[in-house]
Amino acid sequence: MKMLLTAEFPPEPFNSLVRNGKVGQIIGSILETLKPETAYFTEQNGTRGGFFIVDLNSPSDVPFYAEPFFLNFQATCKFRVLMSPEDLQKAGLEELGKKWA
Repeated sequence: MKMLLTAEFPPEPFNSLVRNGKVGQIIGSILETLKPETAYFTEQNGTRGGFFIVDLNSPSDVPFYAEPFFLNFQATCKFRVLMSPEDLQKAGLEELGKKWA
């Protein structure tokens, strides 16, 4: 299942990893391991953040994607289900609307 993984990185330990020149190596290693479909880094809620499109086969895949961010950066991670336009068409919105209107 395609998911949007958002990660927020608190100032520490991220600042210390930037100062000692290790942050790039760690992020590179994480991305090499996770192989997200897409990865973007940005400001999020006033702190450093990242957005990653990942494909989970099972809920038990969550730790595989989250733990590298938890353990290396003490990050906060959130997962959101993503639907393509085709997925949305399969959702049966018209029938649901008739049933619940």
